[in-house]
Amino acid sequence: MVASVATAPASAGKYLTFSLAGEHYGLEILRVQEIVGLLPITRVPRLPEFVAGVVNLRGRIIPVVDLRLAFGLEGSAMDERTCVIVVEVLRPGGNSTITGVLVDAVSDVVDFAEETVEATPEFSADVDTSFIKGVGRAEDRVVLLLDIDRALSNAQMEIVERAAVDGSSSGEPEEGVS
Repeated sequence: MVASVATAPASAGKYLTFSLAGEHYGLEILRVQEIVGLLPITRVPRLPEFVAGVVNLRGRIIPVVDLRLAFGLEGSAMDERTCVIVVEVLRPGGNSTITGVLVDAVSDVVDFAEETVEATPEFSADVDTSFIKGVGRAEDRVVLLLDIDRALSNAQMEIVERAAVDGSSSGEPEEGVS
């Protein structure tokens, strides 16, 4: 019991909150680089559906993940509120990857105090909740506080990194082709 209570204070702080399939989530505000409206997304062939594609953000190719699909939810119904949250994902070994996360809508920035954050509930051993840092209470809603570094599995992040490389080279003609 003491171990689960000790993890809650680490999750207190400022979070950018957003909605996804009718639920509320939060990302540590210091991990968010920017929020952009829905840009034209170029689909990269042969990648899983959770990788929406890549975008050209001021000359930089950034892979975009449809967080709904990555979490096993129904795909996004994109509208005028849909946006991309650009985050830095830290990888094992100290490397990082700039990634866009496609969400239904951004809500606001909430400063969660220690007393408004609880440890992630325990589920069966088959359910991996390591990507949830805690559960915050904000007004009349429950907000799942995400650990963006664990939101995607290592295998998923390798695919995302490959999308960035493939997307940045897709505009270049292949050698010997004119």
